[in-house]
Amino acid sequence: MFFSSRTPNRSAGSSPTTPSTTKLKSVLGKTAAAALAILLWQILSMLLGQKLLLVSPVDAAIRLAQLVTTISFWSAVAFSLLRITLGFFLALFVGIGLAVLAGHVKWVETLLWPYMAAVKATPVASFVILCLIWLGSRGLSVFIAFLMVLPIIYTNVLHGIRSTDPKLLEMARLFGISRRRRLFYIHIPHLKTFLISACGIAIGMAWKAGIAAEVIGIPTGSIGERLYEAKIYLSSADLFAWTAVVVLLSIIFEKLFVRFIRFAYARMEKAG
Repeated sequence: MFFSSRTPNRSAGSSPTTPSTTKLKSVLGKTAAAALAILLWQILSMLLGQKLLLVSPVDAAIRLAQLVTTISFWSAVAFSLLRITLGFFLALFVGIGLAVLAGHVKWVETLLWPYMAAVKATPVASFVILCLIWLGSRGLSVFIAFLMVLPIIYTNVLHGIRSTDPKLLEMARLFGISRRRRLFYIHIPHLKTFLISACGIAIGMAWKAGIAAEVIGIPTGSIGERLYEAKIYLSSADLFAWTAVVVLLSIIFEKLFVRFIRFAYARMEKAG
């Protein structure tokens, strides 16, 4: 009996897995999961038979289509989007700056610890009440989004800085590589995973906390005010429609920003 040394051929129906096919499978899987969730929502709505308790996805979609055609809808979206985005970016830059300082100066980390611990542990409602006393309702979502995002960015970036290979840094020093080159060729590339992970979590947190703050503070012309009105008038269709808007805005903003970070890193690597 003879044994061939060749690697067995793939079956006729199989094909090599590529990044594009993997991505397509992921998209199809998520789409199927979303469709299943909507189907279960529809079935549960039909079983309850009370729109006040649970409106159907069809009714929520119809209401959303009606809202989209109004100027007040886009005004509310712009109001909340600008403020929550501003709070996120402020926290992003401040968090990175503080993490860099804390990563190189130990006493800075010690000095910041009680503040970061307090922000992470304190309920959002407490900060909302303080903000209403200090700033009023117009800047509420900026302040709350900033506070909720800051510890996430700071902690992740600091962990990334601390996990940089010390042997690699020592080798760079021995070879006389400048601090600027070490920053662009060692530190920044190493922080990519930590930064993307932090932003993915922080963006969702910014939207959840920012909108929750608006519901409590009820700033005029905000998405939070629309959600509060939906509660007052017992309009489940409006509640679900505006909730869908918040979810979509959060997802779109997260995808675009993470893609921007990846693009910036790709350009940096190409330039290097």
